[in-house]
Amino acid sequence: MAILNVNPTRMAMLGLKKKIISAKRGHKLLKDKQDGLMQKFMEVIREARRMREDVEQKLGKAFKNFIRANALMGEAFLEGALLYSTAIMKLEVETKNVMSVRIPQFTVKSSGEVVNYGFLQTSGELDMALKSLQDVFPLLVQLAEIEKSAEALADELEKTRRRVNALEYRMIPDLQDTIKFISMKLGEMERSAITNTMRVKAQIQAKEKRRKQQTVA
Repeated sequence: MAILNVNPTRMAMLGLKKKIISAKRGHKLLKDKQDGLMQKFMEVIREARRMREDVEQKLGKAFKNFIRANALMGEAFLEGALLYSTAIMKLEVETKNVMSVRIPQFTVKSSGEVVNYGFLQTSGELDMALKSLQDVFPLLVQLAEIEKSAEALADELEKTRRRVNALEYRMIPDLQDTIKFISMKLGEMERSAITNTMRVKAQIQAKEKRRKQQTVA
C-alpha cells in the first residue's frame, strides 16, 4: 500500500472520500462485467469445441473420398475435373457489440456448381468429396467466427480483470490508507493546537496574576 502525495487537509480528505466512493462503484460495475464476460466466454468455448469436432469429422470424410477418387482416377484426371468448377463463394464480414466487445459476423454467399464436369472419366467418390467440401465450408466459416469471438472475449476479459485488480488491490487500499493518514495528521494538528492554546492561556493568566500582585504591592 502507498500514501498518496496530497496535503493533509479536511478538503483533501473530503475529495479522497468522494474518489473512494466512485472507485468502489466502478469496481462493482467492472466485477459484474467480468462475471458476464466469463459466462459468455465459456458458452462460446463450449460451442467452438462442439463445432470443431463436427467440422473435423466432416472434413475427414471429404478427404477420404478425395484419396479414393485420386486412386481410381489418377492425379491428372482429378486435376482436370477440378478445373471445370464454376462455384464461387463470397465472404461478407460485419461486427456486433457484445458487452463492449466487437464480435465478428461472417456471412457466406455461394453461386455456381462445384460439380460441373463430365461423368465419363470421373468417380462417384469425387462427387461426394466436392459436395462434402461445399457443405462443410459454411461450417468452417462459422467456426472461424466463433473462435475469433472467443479470442476477442478473452482479450476483453483480461483487460477487465486487470482493471478490477488495480482497483481492488491498489487504488482503493491506497485511498483508504491516505484517508487514515490524513485523519491521523488532522488529529495530531488538533491536539497540538489545543496544547498551544492551553499554554498561551496559562502564560496570559500568569502575566495577569503577576500584574495584580505588583498593583497590590
